[in-house]
Amino acid sequence: MPDSPYSHLRYQFVTGKLAAAATRDIAQRLSNEFGFAFSIDVLPITVAALMTPKWLKRNLVIQSEIDRIVLPGYLETVFEEVRSAFPDHADKFVCGPKDIRDLPQLFGKKKKRAEDYGGYDIEVIAEINHAPRRDLSSLIREAKNLKADGADIIDIGCDPNSRWQNVGEAVKALKGEGLRVSIDTFDIWEATEACRAGAELVLSVNSTNIEAAFDWGCEVVLVPDQIGTLSGLDENLERLAQKNVKVRIDPILEPLGCGFAMSLQRYMQARERWPEVEIMMGIGNITELTDSDSAGINVLLLGICQELGIRSVLTTQVINWARSSVRECDLGRRLVYYACQNKIPPKHLEPLLVMLRDPKLKQYPLSVLEEMAASIRDNNYRIIAQEDGIHLLSANLHLHHSDPFELMAQLMKLSQAKNVDASHAFYLGFEMAKALTAMTLGKQYEQDEALQWGFLTRKERHHRLSRNTRRDNAEE
Repeated sequence: MPDSPYSHLRYQFVTGKLAAAATRDIAQRLSNEFGFAFSIDVLPITVAALMTPKWLKRNLVIQSEIDRIVLPGYLETVFEEVRSAFPDHADKFVCGPKDIRDLPQLFGKKKKRAEDYGGYDIEVIAEINHAPRRDLSSLIREAKNLKADGADIIDIGCDPNSRWQNVGEAVKALKGEGLRVSIDTFDIWEATEACRAGAELVLSVNSTNIEAAFDWGCEVVLVPDQIGTLSGLDENLERLAQKNVKVRIDPILEPLGCGFAMSLQRYMQARERWPEVEIMMGIGNITELTDSDSAGINVLLLGICQELGIRSVLTTQVINWARSSVRECDLGRRLVYYACQNKIPPKHLEPLLVMLRDPKLKQYPLSVLEEMAASIRDNNYRIIAQEDGIHLLSANLHLHHSDPFELMAQLMKLSQAKNVDASHAFYLGFEMAKALTAMTLGKQYEQDEALQWGFLTRKERHHRLSRNTRRDNAEE
C-alpha cells in the first residue's frame, strides 16, 4: 500500500449504537485505502446527536497510543468544551461530519471551494416585460426583487404597439430607489424620455433610430439591421464612435430550432471582428423559449459568454420554468468566472446550482441496515431511502417497500403500530413522501431534514419528538 499522510496514525472513532455498524464499515474501507489503524468506540447511547461534553466526560475512555479521536459532527458547536473536558488529550480531538457517510471528507476526499471564489465580470440585466401594464408600486417591488436576486441593471420593457406616456415617471421612481435602469424600446420618444429621467442604457439601436441616439447622452445596445446577419454593425459602430456614444453590440441570440447555432457563430465572429467592443447576449431568448428548467441553460450560456469576453447578459423570468433565472445567472456567472480564471471544469464548486438531483447519493449496505435495525431498542421510527426502496426501522422491526402506501399497510398490520396515532401517521406519511421524491429524482433523503434543492431549498422544522424527550430513551 502506498504511503499516505494518515498511514502512521491510529484513530479512535466515537459513535453511538445506531451508527456503529455504518461507522465500522466506512472506517474499514478508509483504513484499507489510507493505511491507518483504528478502533470503534461505541458509547452507551443510541443517537450520537444527543452526546454532550458532560456526558462524554463520564463515558468516554481514551485509548492508549491514540493519535486522533474523531467525534460526531453534532458536537461541533461544543467542540471546545469537549477539549476542555480532556485537557491531557485536547489536541487529539477532531470533529467529524454529522452524517457518518461523509467521513471520507475528513481524509481529503472532497476539495473545499477556494476562498477567492465568488468573483465575476458579467453584468446581469434583468428585464421586466410589459412594464407599462404595471402600476408603479408593482414595478418598484419587482425591480427590488430582481436587484436582490443579483440583477445589476433593471430593464423596463415597453410594449411595441403602444407608447408609454409615463415612462419618465417610472424611470425616476426606480432611480429614486437607488436602482440602475435601462429602457427596452425602439420608440424614439420613449427612449428620449427615459434617458432624460436617468436611464443609462437603451435597448436597442440600429439604422432606424441611430441618429436620435446621438442626443440621448447614454450608452446604447447596437443590433444588426437585419436579424440573422451582422449587417449595419460596422457602419453604425463608426457613426456612434464619431459622436462619442458608448456602445455594446448584440448580434441577437436566436431560439433553438430557429438558427441558434448560427447565432452563436455570429457572436464569435463579432468578438473576432471587434475585439475591444463590449458585447451583450440576450439569453432569455433561450430560457424562455425552451421546454427545460433554466438553470443548466443559463450556466452553459454564461460559460460561452465568459470564454468569448461577453460582459453582459439580458434575461427575464416570465415563464414558470425560468422564474429564478436572475438568481441562477448571479450564481452561474461566479461559477464560470472561477472556472475560466483557473482553467478548471466548473465542478464541485457551486452546490446552490445543483437543484433537481444531488451530486452523490450516500447509501448504506443492506448488512449495515440489518445491524442498525438489530441495535434499536426504542419504538421511534427511522426512515431510510435507498435505491431499492424505503426502509422503516424500529425496535425489532425492519420493513421495506418502494411504495410508501404499501409500507404503511405493512406497518399497520403489526402490533408495534399501536403507537401510531393520527399525528404520528401524518408525520410518517410526510417523511415517506419526501423519501419517495428523493428516490424518484436521485436526491439524498435524511429524516427530519429538508431535501436539498440548491438555492431553492426551504428550511424545515424538526417534527419528531423533542430533543429532551428523545434523550429519555437514548441511554440504556
